[in-house]
Amino acid sequence: MVEASTATFSLRRLLMPAVVSIGLCLGAGSLLAADIDPEADRILKSMSTYLGGLNSFSVTADVDNEIIDTTGRKLQLSSSVEVVAERPAMFYAHRRGPVADVELIHDGKVLTVHGKGLNFYAQKEGADSIDGMIGRIRAESGFDVPGSDLFFADPYTGLMDGVESAVYMGTGFVNGAECHHLAFRQSKVDWQIWVQKGDTPLPMKYVITSKWVTGAPQYSARMREWNTAPEIAAGQFAFVPPEGAKRLDSIPVDEMGELMLEGEQ
Repeated sequence: MVEASTATFSLRRLLMPAVVSIGLCLGAGSLLAADIDPEADRILKSMSTYLGGLNSFSVTADVDNEIIDTTGRKLQLSSSVEVVAERPAMFYAHRRGPVADVELIHDGKVLTVHGKGLNFYAQKEGADSIDGMIGRIRAESGFDVPGSDLFFADPYTGLMDGVESAVYMGTGFVNGAECHHLAFRQSKVDWQIWVQKGDTPLPMKYVITSKWVTGAPQYSARMREWNTAPEIAAGQFAFVPPEGAKRLDSIPVDEMGELMLEGEQ
């Protein structure tokens, strides 16, 4: 399921978003074979199979999320995200942006959200998979890992949920790499993805447009520094509270899906 960036009122899609990513559910739409370009479908399946088959990976993403302010001005809010994952359940993400400096850590038993700047943390029961962890934090708090659609064991099923049409747009270049350019349409959003050509069909760029929202704001993630066999440091997925850290009973998320500032809690 690709979710709307809902950029006029939500900043929560990172890699992921989103990740969104990521609350608005578009629901499954009927797929008309004539509207799905077989080449676009094949490449998306190839990317999904490759990503889902990785035992571990790391990636960095530069994320831009557009908002429309009360005067009608379109603004971009930029953040950076680093992700390290080891299937089935180990996951680490660190997002730095204009609102928060946040770590999300999952060791397969405990899920921790750590606000580094404000030195607080909240913990929830973990899950037995990355998919389950992402679903749990979405459902219980609304907080999300931007671009998290791409981290599921089977990205294809979620991405194609609600897709009404798909087109292969040819090739383009992202971060110097030649990529297949795919474009998809759903009822409330259009989205595009650029997939690296060759034997490593990695997603390199991901754009979601909220087409029926005034100004058509976009969420975009440009991915770089993919490592499909990373040397993961000992303790990467462990969390030790820093000195003086405040433990919260719940993850404080505002109506925009952002961690709330200390004075707003």
